[in-house]
Amino acid sequence: MATNAFFPHAHVPVWLGWPVTVFCRLLYRIRVLNAERVPAEGGALIVANHLSYMDVIVLQVACPRPIRYVGHEVFLQKSWFYRLIFRVTGTIPVSPASALETVRRVTMALQAGELVLVFPEGGISRTGQLMKLERGFELMVRKAGVPVIPVAHDGLWGSVFSFSDNKYLFKSPRLMRSAVCVAWGEPIAAEQAQAGVVRHALLDMGCAAYDERPQLKRNLGAEIVRRLGRNPSAVVMVDRTAARRELTAAQLFAAAAALSGHLRRTVAERRVGIVLPPGAGATIANLAVLCAGKVPVNLNFTAGRAAIEASLRLAGVKTVISAEAMRAKVPGFPWPEATLDLTTVFQQLGGKRAMAPWLVAAWVLPNQCLPWLLRLPARGDREEAGLLFTSGTSGDPKGVVLSHRNILANCWQFSTLSLFPASAVMMSCLPVFHSFGFTVNMWYPLLRGCRSVSVPSPLETKKIIDAIREEEVSVMVGAPTFMRPLLKKAEPADLRSLEILVSGAERLPADLYEGFLGKFHLGVLQGYGMTEASPATNVNQPDPVLSTETAGAQQGQRFGSVGRMMAGMTARVFHPETMVELPLGATGLVAFRGANLFGGYLDDPQKTAAVFHDGWYLTGDLGRFDDDGFLFIEGRLSRFSKIAGEMVPHGTVEQTLLEAFAINQEDGYALVVVGVADASKGEQLVLLTTSEELTVERVREKLTSAGLPNLWVPKLVVRVGQIPVLGTGKLDLKGCKDLAHQALAGG
Repeated sequence: MATNAFFPHAHVPVWLGWPVTVFCRLLYRIRVLNAERVPAEGGALIVANHLSYMDVIVLQVACPRPIRYVGHEVFLQKSWFYRLIFRVTGTIPVSPASALETVRRVTMALQAGELVLVFPEGGISRTGQLMKLERGFELMVRKAGVPVIPVAHDGLWGSVFSFSDNKYLFKSPRLMRSAVCVAWGEPIAAEQAQAGVVRHALLDMGCAAYDERPQLKRNLGAEIVRRLGRNPSAVVMVDRTAARRELTAAQLFAAAAALSGHLRRTVAERRVGIVLPPGAGATIANLAVLCAGKVPVNLNFTAGRAAIEASLRLAGVKTVISAEAMRAKVPGFPWPEATLDLTTVFQQLGGKRAMAPWLVAAWVLPNQCLPWLLRLPARGDREEAGLLFTSGTSGDPKGVVLSHRNILANCWQFSTLSLFPASAVMMSCLPVFHSFGFTVNMWYPLLRGCRSVSVPSPLETKKIIDAIREEEVSVMVGAPTFMRPLLKKAEPADLRSLEILVSGAERLPADLYEGFLGKFHLGVLQGYGMTEASPATNVNQPDPVLSTETAGAQQGQRFGSVGRMMAGMTARVFHPETMVELPLGATGLVAFRGANLFGGYLDDPQKTAAVFHDGWYLTGDLGRFDDDGFLFIEGRLSRFSKIAGEMVPHGTVEQTLLEAFAINQEDGYALVVVGVADASKGEQLVLLTTSEELTVERVREKLTSAGLPNLWVPKLVVRVGQIPVLGTGKLDLKGCKDLAHQALAGG
């Protein structure tokens, strides 16, 4: 009697495996990458990520040879059904209480020439991210003398068989077949198959599988329009710029559609500038530009005039959409001749009359027809969807070209986390020229179906507090600079609805974390990203509340870290000078790959080449990954000075001074260390401070007493009225260096 792929280790008819295969094919559209990497014969240990109870079936469908499974023996005690499955499939039962016996059984199967599948995480991930790899598999392959074959799959997280949304089974099933990709890696020899090496391979294959998602090839504008048309009556935004105003999905679509026709007819350039605060106006303008087949360019109106003029010139922007109130607030802005007032344009178009046909379409037509009415292509993929300019913390702004794929990838990455569910009410107060304000505060809620509540500026603390309390906001993202006033002025009752608070842009101070935890019983979750990553790469998330009999508690967050990587991303750490790859746990220059990473700077191949190394995007930050995948950022490479051959961290010097002088920075930065060129030692340190208490002598005394080397002591202390800060809340490092150079030139 013949055997089949699903039951190769027992005398079972071939037809018995067909229902399993058919069931799997009915649920999933499976794409397989590099199946030829599976050896045609001989034993090998397959090591895979674990996202759902369907993993074993999907992996067998994607494998050209029969697989021997390994399963937790607790299932044998549950019912006769599990005992039957174990028997007919030849599954090897494992137990933590008899680890050596498990190794012996797996080793025998491997030496017999079989493919054995293990999940080294020890259980199904309940965060959707790769957990710590247990090292038992290392012993198995060394004893058997066989290679490890890494394999990663994408697309199963979010299904009813996964733990997404902290639920298992009890969630709505997907109506359409899910696209699943399985990516096989190169076999790793037994002597090289350490946990760190295998972890890198699994992340690399996960990145390759995620990159095959069909939704990443779509058009951002078309996706948003379809989503708006799905539930036209839903309130998608509450605008609190002036008077409170609710905006339904149909109204947003109709306003953007009406404006997009005008832009198609009257604007010849490919890129259109936008200078508006977060809110209904900015969202309508951005969506209208996308629907007109053009690229929105949200300009940083807090930058200097020269930087803005350079941005306009580089982007080829000749038309800017703004508002009369906005023009009054930024009088120094170099407004081009073709500056459109959003309100005036709508009045000229006929106001509600211009929107009426589109409102009817949103209510009457199937949502799939709406992109067609706007002549939006179905495919966007690697075409430009947005242009942002870097904040210029350490140099002149650069044009960051974000594609449809980049933005959609980051939005879907966020949707896999427990941070921003469809039921979330999101505070949107970050400027739209900021990458997080652009992607996560504006586009993500529209794609995910969340409600956003907009306040024009992150500096308007009272308005933010009122909005959180009155609109029952559940999610907020911001920089520590903007969170401090919230901690100081808000009462516990004001933030009772807030469930998730994410910090980014700069390091989260311990006192700020403890302050929110003590006053509001709300832990701040630190994240990490950059404009070039659309913007997020890492973020902590709440610990999963579900537990299973086969796996212990799992962590979604770790204090001091910026969290694990987003789905579909992979990373390396390089030596900052030799660019040699460093092992897991070592500190070095952090580099990423992923579908959310941009392709390059606008018209600047030289600067683009400088930030890529063998296809890896170099962040410019020094950091390390621990065994559980959490990333710890040690500091910005540009915030280190090489003095007499030694790397001196500015942040350590600053923190030591803050503690030594008992300085709190509740009202803004009180000091900053910068490095400037020095003829004899390469660089020297200059301390900028707003405090009169700090002098060269006292600074030297305190740092020496704290045990810091003499090389780490600033040679010059410069008193300033204010430490330069960008509109995003980050330190303006270029402005700080300019002040230091001016002081040296004057001295």
